[in-house]
Amino acid sequence: GCDVAVLDEDGGVTQLVLLVKDRRGYLNLTNLISRAYTERTTHTQPSVAKQWLQEYSAGLIALSGARESDIGRTILAGDERLALQQLQRWMQFFPQRFYLELQRTGRSGEEEYINGAVRIALQADCPVVATNDVRFLEQPDFDAHEVRVCINERRTLDDPRRSHHYSDQQYLRSSDEMQALFADIPEALQNSVEIARRCNLEMELGKPCLPNYPIPDGISAAAYFSNLSREGLDRRLTESFDTRADDFNARVKPYFERLDRELGIINQMGFGGYFLIVMEFIQWARNNDIPVGPGRGSGAGSIVAWSLRITDLDPLRYDLLFERFLNPERISMPDFDVDFCMEGRDRVIQHVADLYG
Repeated sequence: GCDVAVLDEDGGVTQLVLLVKDRRGYLNLTNLISRAYTERTTHTQPSVAKQWLQEYSAGLIALSGARESDIGRTILAGDERLALQQLQRWMQFFPQRFYLELQRTGRSGEEEYINGAVRIALQADCPVVATNDVRFLEQPDFDAHEVRVCINERRTLDDPRRSHHYSDQQYLRSSDEMQALFADIPEALQNSVEIARRCNLEMELGKPCLPNYPIPDGISAAAYFSNLSREGLDRRLTESFDTRADDFNARVKPYFERLDRELGIINQMGFGGYFLIVMEFIQWARNNDIPVGPGRGSGAGSIVAWSLRITDLDPLRYDLLFERFLNPERISMPDFDVDFCMEGRDRVIQHVADLYG
């Protein structure tokens, strides 16, 4: 989940908590956060435009933001009719997935807000949920938190102009403490459990997730990669050796034996697509007059990389080991060190983004 600032059409900002319900919600939340950072027009807090939520609200559960929301400010201003309209609008954005937050952290206006929020929640048939707006782990951490707030605001602790937005009650309360705090509104506690049950995201971590290199129809990715590598090695050997020499076949035999061994390991580990992707953007850079280095690091030990012109070093000539780059006994992503001219590097990165997303 994520705390987000939502910017409405009139320039007003409201706080919202977005919780991931499922995989679609996870993807929608990552899109919202990315757009907040990449499309913001000011240097202030990154914010989500309210209209984006029409496209990206699926799979997300929203908590209202309590006092800091547009609903909360309207309730504290004494206009519950308008607050009810705002609540109903948010419930349209998140049908059956919007909760009014209730907080008791010792800050001014909280009980007034809770009374008004419960009234409009009953009218709109909107569930309420108890939260604590946690800012630090334990209660004694409050003083250190205030120091951090002052550092952020470039003020000192004794500055009368500094903000006092937080209280020492915003620590991670235990279940017993929350039950005692909201004993008069038990459904607000029950709904916190209900929200947890509704959030069921399974993420597979530690597995490489590469874009798909475009493979021609009718051939597998492994076969295409292997064929391309063998054709590339043929060209490299033709350039490096005299094909008319009597010992040509004997001299190139170790190269093809090494190639077959490397291809077996790369295809077994499922990294052929990675080699093809790197091959493509290096070739694109050369085609667009962007200087590329000859290769360095452990990747220079791969004859497949040499065959695909990812590197320009013959690993057999310099007795370089492939296992330093990729080893089936140590499963990890291969990592080519590629040097591009600093004046063209951004164009290469943009090309990769345009091609693969």
